[in-house]
Order: sequence, then C-alpha cells, then structure tokens
Amino acid sequence: MTLHTQPVMAKGFRCASIHCGIKEEGPDLSLFISDEPASAAGVFTRNQFPGAPIVVGREVIRKGVLRAVVVNSRVSNVGTGEQGIHNARRMAAAVASSFDLPEDEVIMSSTGVIGRQLPIEKIEAGIAQIDRHLCTDPLVGAEGIMTTDTYPKAISMEVEGATLTLIGKGSGMIEPNMATMLVYILTDAQIPAAALDRMLREAVKDSFNMLSVDSDTSTSDTCLILANGLAGPVDHTRFAEALKKGCIEMTRLLARDGEGATKLLTATVEGAKDEKEARFIAKALINSPLIKTMAYGADPNIGRILMAVGKCTECTISPRDLSITINGTLVYENQGRVNFDEGKVRSLLEGDHVEIITSLGVGPATATAYGCDLTNGYIEENAAYYSS
Repeated sequence: MTLHTQPVMAKGFRCASIHCGIKEEGPDLSLFISDEPASAAGVFTRNQFPGAPIVVGREVIRKGVLRAVVVNSRVSNVGTGEQGIHNARRMAAAVASSFDLPEDEVIMSSTGVIGRQLPIEKIEAGIAQIDRHLCTDPLVGAEGIMTTDTYPKAISMEVEGATLTLIGKGSGMIEPNMATMLVYILTDAQIPAAALDRMLREAVKDSFNMLSVDSDTSTSDTCLILANGLAGPVDHTRFAEALKKGCIEMTRLLARDGEGATKLLTATVEGAKDEKEARFIAKALINSPLIKTMAYGADPNIGRILMAVGKCTECTISPRDLSITINGTLVYENQGRVNFDEGKVRSLLEGDHVEIITSLGVGPATATAYGCDLTNGYIEENAAYYSS
C-alpha cells in the first residue's frame, strides 16, 4: 500500500477543471465523474450554519449511489437561504443534463467566501462545456477546488489490484468535525455503500477529524468516497487500512499547506487514560497559539507544552509521570527539564516538521493530531480574505 510517486486516477473516473468566471483568473470549477454508477458515502461539517451544498448533499448521499461531483471555488454558497438551496440544485441539474445522468446521482460542493449568492449562470455555462476538458489526471481536478491553497493535492495507491485516489483542498477555517476541507476519494474497488460508510467514518476519525489549522470549524466541509467496482471486489480489511493511510497522508498535506504555514506540526499523546482524553489533549497542543508560534520560531520552549497539557483540566494528568520529546529529543521528564542540547533542538525545529510527543503515563491510549505553525502570513491572508 505504497503511495504512487505520481498520483493516478482510479479506473472509470475522469475529471476536469476550468475557469468559468467566478475567479478573475485560474480554474474555479471542477467535475469528477464515473463512467459507471458508484457506491457512495459521505461525511459533512457539523457546523450549525451548513452551506446549501451540505443541506442538499445530505439528501443526495442517502441513495448511496453517485455518478458525479461538481465543485466551484471562491463562493461557498453559505448564508444564502432558499436561493442558495435552489442554486445548489441547479448545479446538479446542469451536470445531469449535460451528461445524461440522474439528477439524484450528482452531488455538489462550493468553497470560498460566505454570504454571497453563487453566480449560477456562469457555473451552468461552464458545466455545459467542461466535457471537452475531461482527463484522467487527478491533479487537474484538484486545481479547480483550491481557494487559498498554494498547490493542488492528490495522492493514490494500489490495494489488491484496485486503485484508491484522493483529491483534497484545505488551508484555513480548519478544525473538524471536518474542515474547510473538501476531499473526494475515488476507487475502482467493488464495495457496497454501507461498508464504504463504515470505513470512511473510521478513517476520518483518526485523520481529518484530528486536523486543525486554526480551531475553526467550516460551514462547507465535505468528504466523499465513490467506488465504481470496475476492478472487482477487494478484502475489506485491507481496503480499510489503505483508506485510513491515504486519509492520514492527505491530512498531513492539508496541515502543511495551512494558510501562511511554513511547517507541519504534529502532536502525539501517549499513555492517556482513554482515547477521548488522548484526542482532547493532542488537539489542545495543536491548537495552542503559543505552541504554534513556538514552532514557527524554532523555540524549544517546554513551558508552552506543559501549559497546553495542564490546561486540560477535565483530563487525567500526573505531573510526575509526564515526559516530552521534541523532534526525537527528550526534553522533559521526572518533573524537570532534561539537560538537552538546545542549539541542536533549535536546528531540528527549523525544518518543515515539528513533532511533539507527550507521554502521560496514566493509561493505554494514544492519539495524534495534525496542524501547522502560526505566522504573519495567516493574519495577512485572513485580514483581506473577503475582498480577495
């Protein structure tokens, strides 16, 4: 289950991205389409102001069958009322009409600025001519779904003769339960919708739901999986393992490309009382602005980590059993700072990955959270986002 050096598309899927006029330049509309009906499952944001595509998408996914996913960027179709719902349905209807598909087998996503109505006529005009651009390069499809991402993201791997392809975008307003994160998982494996749903939820739990760029849960999060069966059946256990691996790898890519980020930040909590507490403390580490700026400044400040663990007052913490490792170097144990080479650790922290491992010593549970550093770039990006 090794990742391909260059991502490839699962058999029977095609994609395209074009400029339809929502952005001033660059691709702003993408389509992912299966040659055959695909078993499907999805998870969506739990934000209580979901976008219109989420409202409609939750209806569509109940059938458990999809043929196409259509996505626009720059305008999120959130906070748009009944007109937004109508426009979301128009996106699906336009794809269904252009490709002779059942309308209830087309699902839509939108990402970008909140509170603006979709320029639906531009989207419909784009859909009418997007078929000429269909290809089998997943990175092409990834281009049209980007907002503040700095590059398109796609990965793939083989699983018992089947291909598993993941396309994603992230950047800001990210902390699941799901994130301003769109992820589309396409496979030619033959798997029923109910099994896909179970596998997806389990994979998301330890990947996208442990991702945080800025602790803010988006109104547009969507993660979908489509399986068209063209490669035949696969072992479900093996496929579930590959799916989780792929989701974690995509999570790392999304975290590393967070708005203004210069580094991937990972926090692993070992020896927690239970899984719930391990996950809670790992997220507390990832979300701490002080730890984020510590990572950005390559500053091995143990006090930041002790603070973040200690503020989890509802969790079981035993100070005498706590130990901390930063980028492979033990820096704290036995209730005191270890005499480590500070210059060496600073040098390690100057790389593009800061890894904090905190061992609590109170139980058997482990969890890892994924995030990024906090830089001036994040402030600059979001101070002007609405007008960008």
